[in-house]
Amino acid sequence: MKHLLSVSDLGADGIRELLDLSDTFVEVSGRSIPKVPALRGKTLAWLFYEDSTRTRLSFETAAKRLSADTMNFGVSSSSVNKGESLRDTVETISAMGVDGIVVRHGSAGVPWQLTRWTDAAIINAGDGWHEHPTQALLDCYTLRQHFDSLEGRHIAIVGDIKHSRVARSDLAAFSLLGAEVTLVAPQTLLPPSLEGWPAKISHDLDAVLPTVDAVYLLRMQRERMAEALVPTLREYTAGYGLTLDRCRLLGDQTIVMHPGPMNRGVEIAPEVADLERSVVIEQVANGVAVRMAVLYLLLGSGVDLTEGTR
Repeated sequence: MKHLLSVSDLGADGIRELLDLSDTFVEVSGRSIPKVPALRGKTLAWLFYEDSTRTRLSFETAAKRLSADTMNFGVSSSSVNKGESLRDTVETISAMGVDGIVVRHGSAGVPWQLTRWTDAAIINAGDGWHEHPTQALLDCYTLRQHFDSLEGRHIAIVGDIKHSRVARSDLAAFSLLGAEVTLVAPQTLLPPSLEGWPAKISHDLDAVLPTVDAVYLLRMQRERMAEALVPTLREYTAGYGLTLDRCRLLGDQTIVMHPGPMNRGVEIAPEVADLERSVVIEQVANGVAVRMAVLYLLLGSGVDLTEGTR
């Protein structure tokens, strides 16, 4: 694997291989000194043109636990503000000798473009409305922890599907691993065309909830909206928010997921976010191990992963 641009590039076998490898890094993260020398001598650069908390910190933690060196690029304090192009920025960073670039950008397709301008491994940390592959991988890992396998499981993805790169990557990954996916949203928050999407569609959250093994909630991405797509947030919550009353429709083993950041009181009630069935914090913790696995597969030096201080 040279790059990680789309979760579909991995295929079902590739996803399973990466999830199996993530088990190793969960063990590493549980050590008293959670560090291995697997990427010693490698350098990673973060190229984030959009704000990020979880993804960026997760990748940084993953790199440090693998003993890689990191190069932080802040758009607000860089020559981008002087008009430097994306290509010139990438070629400048590459000239400094980086082995991998983790990129987040507001335009779909940018990670693919970067592969033409550098020999470094490119990891897509989110491109526009298009993809967010490592989020999908950590979500698969979290589901596998609870259900052993996604085969035959029913997952509802609820909310702003139209603007969500998480929804697109999750749908691809869940389907590859054998899950049935239902997208639940008002018509205005669905893409104009769903042709080729391996999912059922519903506008009735209450009817879907009793049938699912996991409900995956998405926030309203108002920063990507050019128009008002729901009358009010209160009306959206009334129809599509996971309230405590709606939670009573869920099976005893059904889990609640969210990629963050959560808008408590909109797509998820504050008390629901804190229930035991909510695995949002598990998703964050698993993100470190999964991203360690991604970095190792792309850049691994072949060092025995059992090395290190316990």
